[in-house]
Amino acid sequence: MRPKLILMFTHNDVTVPDAAAFYDMVKDLPVDYFGFKEIGLSASEMKELNDKIHAGGFESFLEVVEYTEDKISTPAKQAVDLGFDYLMGTVFYPSIRDIIGKSDIKYFPFCGKIYDRPSVLDGTIEEIVADAKRIESEGVDGFDLLAYRYKYPDNVNELIAALQDEVKVPIVSAGSINSFERLEETIRQGVWGFTIGGAFFEKKFIPEGSYRDNVKAVVDMLQSV
Repeated sequence: MRPKLILMFTHNDVTVPDAAAFYDMVKDLPVDYFGFKEIGLSASEMKELNDKIHAGGFESFLEVVEYTEDKISTPAKQAVDLGFDYLMGTVFYPSIRDIIGKSDIKYFPFCGKIYDRPSVLDGTIEEIVADAKRIESEGVDGFDLLAYRYKYPDNVNELIAALQDEVKVPIVSAGSINSFERLEETIRQGVWGFTIGGAFFEKKFIPEGSYRDNVKAVVDMLQSV
C-alpha cells in the first residue's frame, strides 16, 4: 500500500504567507491531504485556507510545533474551532487529548524527545518506542514521527521498523523528505503517510521546474506504486 501524501504549505516549520495561492496551484492534483502549521497566518487566514481545502473535497492537518502544555492548548483549541480534521505534532498531554476529544479531530502527537524549530528528534530507539507505547495506551490516533529529523540518521529505517512492530496506530513520517531517494525509501518503509513542505518550495525534486512541477513529480511517483 502506498503511503499518503500530506502536502504542507510550510517552510522551516512556518506556514508560508501566500499558502492559499499555492493551494490553488495544485488543488487539482491527486494529493491525499493538505496541511499547515499553527504560525505564519492569522486566525482568519487559517480559517480561509482550511475552508478552501474542505471545499476542494480534502481533509486538513494542523501541525503544531510546541512542547509545553500551555503553548499547545491554544492552537489545539484553534484546531477544534476552525474545523481541522487532524491535529499533528505537539508533545502529548492528556489535557490536549481531552481538548481534541470534544471534536472529531484525530490526534497524531510526536513521540520521543523533541526540541528546537525546525524540530529535532532525539533519544534511543528503545526510548522512542517506549514513549510511543505509553502514548498509544492513552488513546491517540497515530504518531507524527520526525524520522528524517532523527539525531542519528543512519538509524532511521531501524527506528521506523521498531515502531511498526510495537504500535498499532498509523505513523506519519514528517519532515525533511527532500529527495527522490528519501521518497523511495519512505515508500519502502511502509508508513501510513508522510509530509512534504519545504522541499517543494525549494524545488528539491525538479530544480528547474515550478512549485507545481515539484508536487506533480512526487504525486506521479506515488501513482506508479
